[in-house]
Amino acid sequence: MIAIGSAITSPEKYEEYALPGIELAKQKEPDVEVLSFASSGTLFRSYNLILDQAAKLDLEFLVLIHQDAQITDPDFFQKIRDEMKDPDAALVGCAGSVGVRGIAWWEGAVTWASFTHKYAELGGGEIPALTWLATDIPSYARLGEVDVIDGFVMGFTPWAIQNLRFDEITGGALHGYDFDICHQARDKGKKVVTADLKVVHHHSIELISNLDAWVDAHIAFSKKWAHMLPEPTGPGDNSWEDRARRAEAEASAARTLSGAGHLINDSKERELQEILNSKSWRLTRPLRAFTNFFKREKKTD
Repeated sequence: MIAIGSAITSPEKYEEYALPGIELAKQKEPDVEVLSFASSGTLFRSYNLILDQAAKLDLEFLVLIHQDAQITDPDFFQKIRDEMKDPDAALVGCAGSVGVRGIAWWEGAVTWASFTHKYAELGGGEIPALTWLATDIPSYARLGEVDVIDGFVMGFTPWAIQNLRFDEITGGALHGYDFDICHQARDKGKKVVTADLKVVHHHSIELISNLDAWVDAHIAFSKKWAHMLPEPTGPGDNSWEDRARRAEAEASAARTLSGAGHLINDSKERELQEILNSKSWRLTRPLRAFTNFFKREKKTD
């Protein structure tokens, strides 16, 4: 039996995004238990309650998925199963990176990211991640072992279900849970790996809603896992004192917030180029030219 669950803070989002994706993935699996419950305070606590429930069942594996994440891959469960054939695997995700030094996993060297980010602001848009489009996968992208996966989709092996729990003491309400659980697994000699799972993340372009909480989580988890983090390659103070960590966190957050604007501009530019290069745009060029001519003539009358 397989289990999949979400921590629900918005029943509307869960029913619109997560639930249809779960139903799609269930079509090819005869025995799937859904462990989705109302959130119990923090994401750390909610996910631990789901893990505790899963630990009582005889599961092949468990998937934790955000309420605003929608599975679009009918082979979702089978792809996770394939990655878990490695006896050392503990966690599986659709996006991950190596060389990570803080809770911003995307600031490492991203090796795989088979999701797309859809947002509603500014009229709506979409930002495909590194390997979402099969035609645009860069040559350096690869599946396999990483330092950290994006926690909006996480598969847990039976070993991980029994031995890993989210750190409710160090963690706050939301940030850093994936960074911490991945380091727990790796610290115990297990692997964190990526799979080609196609998932749509319906999320605001405001990636960090509470900057202070994000900075605090960055500091706390960076200190907790300092013995496993790669040393900085640039000049400067290599200690892990609070001031250095806070400066690093604030700089990372600033890059994230400013980067969202660049991503939106890139997305809009791609959409514009697709329109300009489309067959319909070329075919209607004479009509547009005639319309513009008529408008100019009208103005001169």
